[in-house]
Amino acid sequence: MTNTAIENYPELLAQIADWPRFLHDVLAPNTLLGKRIVVTGAGDGIGKALAKSLACFGADVILLGRTRAKLETAFDWIKQHTQTDPVIVPCDLARLDTDTVNALAESISDHYGSLHGLVHNASMLGPKIPLVHYPADQWQTVMQTNVNAVFMLNQGLFNLLDQGDPSCVIHVSSSVGLQGRAYWGAYSASKFALEGLNQILADETETAGKIRVYSVNPGGTRTAMRREAYPLEDPQTLPIPEQHMSLFLFLLVGSLLPGQISKPLPTTGAQLDARNWQS
Repeated sequence: MTNTAIENYPELLAQIADWPRFLHDVLAPNTLLGKRIVVTGAGDGIGKALAKSLACFGADVILLGRTRAKLETAFDWIKQHTQTDPVIVPCDLARLDTDTVNALAESISDHYGSLHGLVHNASMLGPKIPLVHYPADQWQTVMQTNVNAVFMLNQGLFNLLDQGDPSCVIHVSSSVGLQGRAYWGAYSASKFALEGLNQILADETETAGKIRVYSVNPGGTRTAMRREAYPLEDPQTLPIPEQHMSLFLFLLVGSLLPGQISKPLPTTGAQLDARNWQS
């Protein structure tokens, strides 16, 4: 796999040797050429790694996030090292409304004409305290960011995703969205809701077959949110975000370019764990 952009991305380059053969056989600098993908939370952590990785293989990435300076850092790297056409969308999902989503859809349509992928990576942790003491306003903010905004983006961008070429929606979930855990409050509840949204959208789009829908649980990863949740944990014991890119690329490339990857995709609606998906 020869790719100049990846040569300038040492964190990703270090992971590629461990990628499965079926990815090596299909991935090239122009594999995702002409594919447009929204990544939320694209300024940091898994979202930033995914935005850069997708651009390395030719995708035009819409980088959506709360902090402009972080988005600009990712944008600048992509512009410097790839020939793609990224755009920045500063957006606080805690304040997202339907007018903003409609404006985003119109802007994507005007600039690109199409949309092929939507990765819901952005999340808010919220306080880790007992439910009996959980502030109602913070509960609402976490649910707005982690659930309501996801619903609004899925709904508002649906026509773009459904209009032509195959597309893919990925919801980034969590272990506490599968098994509740004390003191995880609104974050855990929001991830349970996210799993429900994932299953409903998959069921509603399965017959038409244009949109594939997945949930991905990255597990513990070396990110700012993980440090917030586990301040005493040694981050060096955790995988870096780039270690999960093979799974995201498998799902996105396999969905957007049917037949290109020899390994069959999981059934739409599947929940995948990034830590053991190849096994």
